Amino acid sequence: MNTQITLSQRALALTSSAIREILKVTERPEVISFAGGLPSGSTFPVERMREATLKVLADAPQAALQYGPTEGYLPLREWVAARLARNGAPVSAANVLIVTGSQQGLDLLGKTLIDEGSKVLVETPSYLGALQSFSLFRPQFTSMPSDDEGIDTDALTPELLDGARFMYCLPNFQNPTGKRMPLERRKALVAKALAAGVPVVEDDPYGELSYGGELLPSLLSLNPEGGIYMGSFSKILAPGLRLGYVVAPEPLYSKLVQAKQATDLHTPSFTQRIVYETIQDDFLEAHIPTIRDLYGSQCQLMLAALEQYFPVEAQWTRPDGGMFIWVTLPKGVDTTRLLAKAIAQNVAFVPGAPFYANDPQVNTLRLSFVTVPAARIEAGMKILGELVKAEIAALPAAVAA
Repeated sequence: MNTQITLSQRALALTSSAIREILKVTERPEVISFAGGLPSGSTFPVERMREATLKVLADAPQAALQYGPTEGYLPLREWVAARLARNGAPVSAANVLIVTGSQQGLDLLGKTLIDEGSKVLVETPSYLGALQSFSLFRPQFTSMPSDDEGIDTDALTPELLDGARFMYCLPNFQNPTGKRMPLERRKALVAKALAAGVPVVEDDPYGELSYGGELLPSLLSLNPEGGIYMGSFSKILAPGLRLGYVVAPEPLYSKLVQAKQATDLHTPSFTQRIVYETIQDDFLEAHIPTIRDLYGSQCQLMLAALEQYFPVEAQWTRPDGGMFIWVTLPKGVDTTRLLAKAIAQNVAFVPGAPFYANDPQVNTLRLSFVTVPAARIEAGMKILGELVKAEIAALPAAVAA
């Protein structure tokens, strides 16, 4: 008799990330990929990290290679708290949990805040990784309307907020749209959430990537006693480190710690200590501007290519930070079908539909520009622009109008 494996309902509900599936195709060197949300490898501080690694192994090898506290390496937690305080959020290291990438932070928040059927408020569109993570716990996603400035706070009515476990948002250079929420909207969002008693989960991996260096107050700084904040070292150092952090008030913090204990005991001690050594002496103050300069110039190249090669019927965001541009095509264009045609010509992007919790808009797509050389941006956008023009031309006259 063969062994029978019976999968859980949760496992049966699992789906692959649309982006991860596309990235399998983009491993081919001939493919010009605007798909991945990958930071540029040219920004990784390899020599600095090599020196930090050697220092850790010389100064504290046993401690670095030993088990550590679930909460994380205390000096690194203190550094995170001090950096957030400098940006207007007076938090304590006692509220900082170091996690194995911010994706683990999403998983832990889902475990501690979501029951089956719980109402969870998300942006329209929202980060695919969060939707995928939260979906494991079977919430009822409720979409918050958005416009060119992000979440439409006028639409955050008491009825919409009523009964929500939390609100999830990315106010800085959002993935997938690249939008940044202006200050007045941040204030309005926090005020309405507080009035309704709804916690705000602020996911902020891109906040430091303002091309001009201008930082807006975090939602956490506007609600330091009750805000939940997620940060990451992936976009300012290197994603292979898998190092992020969650800031949360009690009693949520202690439950996150317990959930992490059950998941992986603690984030690798070695990695934490290497990062802590790397960021000493205000290293990031010199390093981050080099990332901003590169991404800003890449963004301008793609925006110029969009202007040159895309039809007038297409619309797109014009971010001043982050890694993404969001494109909206006329109704009737299906970007999943468009992707198949683009891949046949060795160009890839991410269709927009998976970024929607409800009512997906299939005429949208996400472009990432940070890892593509200038000449390939030009070549890829020219091909994609011609394909978009052909799709629009094939629409019935009534739809195209």
